Amino acid sequence: MILAIKAFWITLCVATLVSRPVYQFLLGLKSRQVISAFVPEGHQAKVGTPNMGGWIPVIGMIFMFVYFLFLPTSSMVEALGYSSTTTLMTVITPNYVFGVLSLLIGYALLGFADDYLVPKMKPGKRGIDWLPKLGLQIILALPCAWLTSNWNLPNAGATLFMILFFANAYNFSDGLDALAGSLLIGICVGMLVMGVMGSSGITMLISAGLLGGIIPFLFFNAPPAKVFMGDTGSLPIGGLLGVGFWKLAMIGQQTSVLSFWGTPKVSLWLVGLVLLAGMMIAELVPVPLQILSVKLFKRKLFPFTPIHHAFEKAGWKETRVVWSFALVQLLLTIAALTFAAIAFNPSMAPTP
Repeated sequence: MILAIKAFWITLCVATLVSRPVYQFLLGLKSRQVISAFVPEGHQAKVGTPNMGGWIPVIGMIFMFVYFLFLPTSSMVEALGYSSTTTLMTVITPNYVFGVLSLLIGYALLGFADDYLVPKMKPGKRGIDWLPKLGLQIILALPCAWLTSNWNLPNAGATLFMILFFANAYNFSDGLDALAGSLLIGICVGMLVMGVMGSSGITMLISAGLLGGIIPFLFFNAPPAKVFMGDTGSLPIGGLLGVGFWKLAMIGQQTSVLSFWGTPKVSLWLVGLVLLAGMMIAELVPVPLQILSVKLFKRKLFPFTPIHHAFEKAGWKETRVVWSFALVQLLLTIAALTFAAIAFNPSMAPTP
C-alpha cells in the first residue's frame, strides 16, 4: 500500500505540473477534435476542441514508472520487509516495469499518430483505418505481454488479449465530457483494493498511478470540456488496465471456489473482476455486434453504438449519461469488492 500511495502522489504532482503547459501546447499545435458524422447532432458543437489531452496522465505515468525503476534503496523498501540493500527494481519486477513502459509509450505514440499525424497528412481522414490500427496495437503490445508474463506463452497470449480488449473498450468510452475519466476512477479504486488484497505490486502501481494522473486531466475535461483525451490517452490507459486485470485474474486461481444453493462452483474473485469490468464490456461488446448485424442482416441491434450514445439518442442529456454511467460503475466496484472479500474469506458468504 505504501507503494500505491507513493505512485498516486508522484503521478498526481507530475500530471498537475504538466497539465497547463500541455494544454497550451495543444492550443498552439492547433490539434482539434474532428467529430464523426455518425454521432448525435449535439456533438457537432465540439468541433475544434483540442484533443490529445491524454498526454497529461500519460506523462505522469511515464515519470512514475521511471522513478520506481531507478529509485535507490529507501526506508520505504525496508518498511516492506526487504533488506536495506534491496532496490525497488527487485521489489517491482524489472520485466513488468519495462513491459508496461513500452506499452505506455508505444500506445501513446500510436494514439498521437491517429489523433494528429494522419489527419494532418491526409486531410479528411479522422485517423488510422481500423485494421492497420489493430495490427499496430498487437505489435506494440507484444513486448509488454511477453515481459509481464515471465516468458510464458499462454500467459502472454492472455495478457495480449486483455490489453487489446481494454485498450479498445476504454477508447470507446472516451466519447462524452468526463465519461472516460469518471469511469476510470471507479475502476482503479476497485483494482487498487483488489491489488492490495492479492499483493499484486504492478496492479497497485498501475491503478494508483492512473488515479493520480486522471485528476488533473478531469479538471480540463469537465463539462464543457476544454480538451479531449483522444487515442493518445485512451489507448495506453486502457492497455494498462488490461495488464492490471490479467494480473488480478491470475490471483483468482489462489482464492476459494464456492457454490451457492446448488449452483456450479465458481471463483468469486473472477466474478468480482467481471463485475468491475462491466462498463468496459458494455462499451466494447455492442460495437462489433452492431457491425456484424448490419453487415449480415441489414438491421441494427442497438439504436446507437458505443452504448453511451444510445442513451443520448433516447433523449438523455450528456451530463445525465455521464453521471449515470459513473454511478453504475461505482455500484459495480462495490459489488466486485464484496465478491473479492468473500473469495478471500469464505466465512463471509451467505448461507442458504
